[in-house]
Parts: sequence; C-alpha cells; structure tokens
Amino acid sequence: MAPAKAPARGGSGRSAAARIPQLSWHEVRPAPIVLISGPEGFLADRALRILRDAMRAEDPALEVHDVDAAAYAPGELLTLASPSLFGEPRLLRVSNVEKMTDAFLEEALAFLAEPADGAVVALRHAGGVRGKKLLDAIRGGAGNGVEVVCAELKRESDRADFAAAEFRHAGRAIAPVALRALVAAFADDLGELGAACQQLIADTEGDISAEIVQRYYGGRVEATAFAVADAAIAGQLGQALSLLRHALDTGADPVPMVAAFAMKLRTMAKVGGTRGSGGQIASQLGLAPWQVDRARRDLQGWDEVGLGRAILTVAETDAAVKGASRDPVFALERLVTLVADRGHPRA
Repeated sequence: MAPAKAPARGGSGRSAAARIPQLSWHEVRPAPIVLISGPEGFLADRALRILRDAMRAEDPALEVHDVDAAAYAPGELLTLASPSLFGEPRLLRVSNVEKMTDAFLEEALAFLAEPADGAVVALRHAGGVRGKKLLDAIRGGAGNGVEVVCAELKRESDRADFAAAEFRHAGRAIAPVALRALVAAFADDLGELGAACQQLIADTEGDISAEIVQRYYGGRVEATAFAVADAAIAGQLGQALSLLRHALDTGADPVPMVAAFAMKLRTMAKVGGTRGSGGQIASQLGLAPWQVDRARRDLQGWDEVGLGRAILTVAETDAAVKGASRDPVFALERLVTLVADRGHPRA
C-alpha cells in the first residue's frame, strides 16, 4: 500500500491539519471509519468501489449496507454495524453526510467512541458546514479512521494525473502526447475520462500511443458530442451552436451527436421524480452514482412536458441524420435549439 500523502490541490485546510491518515482515492483501505470528503463525486464513487472490492476479496461473505444520513432512522447505524450471528464483516456506506439529521449526528458521535468490531463505516461528505462537529472529531482521531480526500479536479494537470494513474494501476503506459489528447477530449467530465481510460485499457494491448487515442476518440479533442449536449441542456444556446458547428467543420459525425443527446436526456428522464441518495437510485436504475448526480443537476430548469418533447425530437433527429432528411445539419441545429429552450420553443 502506498504511503499516505497530502490531499490534492483544492482540498480543505481542515483536512490538511487532520491527525488521521490522508489518502488519495486509489489508496483507500479499510478502517473502522473511512471519511470520504470533497466535491468530486466520481472519485468518491471509485474509492467506495475499491474499498468494497478489497473487503470482498478478503472475505466473500462481506455484508454491504447503504444508509442515507439525510433520511436517517434512529438506531440504524448501531443495528447494521453490530456483528451478525456468524460474524461476517460489514461495510456501511453512508451517503449525504453533509445533509445529516440531528439523530444521525448524535448517534455517529457516540459510535466514534466505540466502533463495532468487524465493521467499516464509510461516510461520504460532499462539502459544506453541516456535520463539522462530526468531521472534526474524526479528523482529530476519534474512531481510529482515515480520510480519503476527493477534491474537484479543476486543472488540466490534475485530470492528467488522474488519467495517468488509471493506466499506471493497470500496468500500462501512455505516451505524453496521447495523454494530453485524451484529457483534452474529455475535459468537461471526469467520469467520461475515466470510462475512456478503461475502454483503452480493455480494448488494446501494449503502450497507448497518440495514434490509438486518435483512432478511438478523434474529433472529440476540440468539440465533443457531450460538450454540445451539456451546453444545450444547460440552456447555453450560443455556446452549444458554436461547439456544434466547429465539431461538424472538423469532421465530426452527426450520428454520435444525436446519440449523446439521447443518452443524457433518457438518463434525466429516468432520474426525474426519483427520491433517495445517488447510490440508492443508481442501484435501482443500473447507473453509476455520479450519473445520477449529474442528471439531477441537468434537470434544473426542466419540466416533464419539455423533457418529453425533447426526447421525441431526439428520435426525429436520429432518423433525419440517418437518411430520412436531405438536411441533417438543419435537423441537428433544430434539436440543439429546442433542448437549449428546455423543450419549450420560443414564440
């Protein structure tokens, strides 16, 4: 196991002064309390998965329980953490700690004084002042825990370090020019960058060259399908049209553009109206928690009528770019405009 190190740039000052080990996401390890802090949801999800897989490899009988601190039922923490009849190890994944109820705060503080044997309690705190008393206690050493700092990766160099670590952990090398191209192609979404790294690892052998990245993701470096969709869904019509035209001028295919809209809008439709934590909804819908969180952000400003109209327009545009229209570019621009208007065309 790599030694603990200072949190990545952008971490809080409180984390830097903590008395417990400070770990990066890929260094996560079992401890009575694992505090996963910071706003970068994708890294937090990845750390939780690594923790679960490590514990399950150690003992396949691992019990995994999910707790929502924002909808906490008194006594839930102690009940789930207590040893079972056969003494299986337990992993409690606690979400929304930044929105915790008073009951959770009281019981979590009491739990720190006497953690349950054989249980690992992973607390996900995305930021904010709520729960400061609990976080200060954990960082001060109560509960004999560790902290995994998931700071937002705002700088290109930080995202490059993340991507390089993905290949390094898989025992693969990537050429510097290929790494730069890959990071540029997925500059707006860390989850998509991580998925791209894993695809290259799974589909290729040997070192990752610039030619391989170009073959897989050419046309995305300057303007990507998801960048167009993200701008339109956020209501930024001018930016979305500019990105679209630049992408088409540099040889991008309209079909993947429509597919990006379809994927994001359908995910929004699935998530819309659901209740519960990102982890719980993700499990129900077969999505990753970061996808649920992203869809919830994307849904701001939308209503059911507009979302339904946008999804129908995506289907029409898909047919248009596949040969049903003599002007597929016009159909694509019409889709971008409608989506930027949140499904309600301007008079």
